[in-house]
Amino acid sequence: MFSRLVATLCTALVLAAPPAWAEVGRDAAAAAAQRATGGRVLSVERAGAAWRVKVVTAGGEVRVVMINAATGRPM
Repeated sequence: MFSRLVATLCTALVLAAPPAWAEVGRDAAAAAAQRATGGRVLSVERAGAAWRVKVVTAGGEVRVVMINAATGRPM
């Protein structure tokens, strides 16, 4: 009985965990770039293993921030 409970719990944990290959989506990349710059997002495009996010800062400067698609962190 105990081993069946342990097996069931382990199975539930494996199924509940996100897959190792899960990538950051467009919205999460835009949010990460906005947090990093404090600016307003103008566009988001996929660029290989990264997201290319164009933002305009409060000072009017247009910047391009590359966001790692695997980690969601600025590169």
